[in-house]
Amino acid sequence: MRKAKIAVIGSSSMDLVVTSEKRPGAGETVLGKAFKTVPGGKGANQAVSASRLGADVYMIGCVGDDHYGKAILANFAQNGVHTDYVEPVTDMESGTAHIILAEGDNSIVVVKGANDHVTPSYVDRAKQLISECDLVMIQQEIPEETVEHTALLCNELQVPLLLNPAPARPISQQIINHAAYITPNEHEAAVLFGGKSKEGALQEFPGKVFITEGASGVRYFDGSKEVLVPSFKVVAIDTTGAGDTFNAAFGTAIAEGKELVQSLTFANRAASLSVTGFGAQGGMPTRDEVERTS
Repeated sequence: MRKAKIAVIGSSSMDLVVTSEKRPGAGETVLGKAFKTVPGGKGANQAVSASRLGADVYMIGCVGDDHYGKAILANFAQNGVHTDYVEPVTDMESGTAHIILAEGDNSIVVVKGANDHVTPSYVDRAKQLISECDLVMIQQEIPEETVEHTALLCNELQVPLLLNPAPARPISQQIINHAAYITPNEHEAAVLFGGKSKEGALQEFPGKVFITEGASGVRYFDGSKEVLVPSFKVVAIDTTGAGDTFNAAFGTAIAEGKELVQSLTFANRAASLSVTGFGAQGGMPTRDEVERTS
């Protein structure tokens, strides 16, 4: 099988993870059970996941010139992600994500730090690389203008763009038009498509918009009917990074030339395995692990 070549344009950060039985309300203090620091960021998560799933992955992003930045770069190297286009930014802290795991779910506050330096001109430095890729993946923890610029660039170079529109914010019609695949969850879809119902958004963009529904699976419109590709039943330990695993697996399968439903099934299987481990990247499966469960 030919190895897919993927560029991931996005955020890299360090996740500061607190585990607690209860999520605190406003003004409330609760006792936590554990604290860990683990590499994260939606871009980095998707890059690491796609690499573990067999893609040849190039990360395009920025880290700070701090301890976290060095740790993020080392983690990329350990996971086989190319870092030719990851630049440490002088006198700037790396991005961080502050995560509370409680009551079977997660709450996250993201501080972008060096990720704000992933600008349109920074992306342009990788134009030749992008032109050689089977797919580009992008998310929204980097500046909005960079996402729009990348959509235009991929359209110009005729390279498919997979947009994971998280965290949620409205996007221009131009981005929607130029993206080949858009993968919001239900909350993100409501922000993206304003007053439209979920059914209306799917029907307007057949084969382009794929709404993930957690444990239920992923839903899209195939041109004549709505299709739900179901997920797989597992015992979840940590749901952080499940969406990133889904996107990485979907992108990898599509870049390899797999059919749509086959790609979505592969993505659901990878995402379901990812929640059985701790941390955004801790549970991300390898290609062998996904294929063993098929």
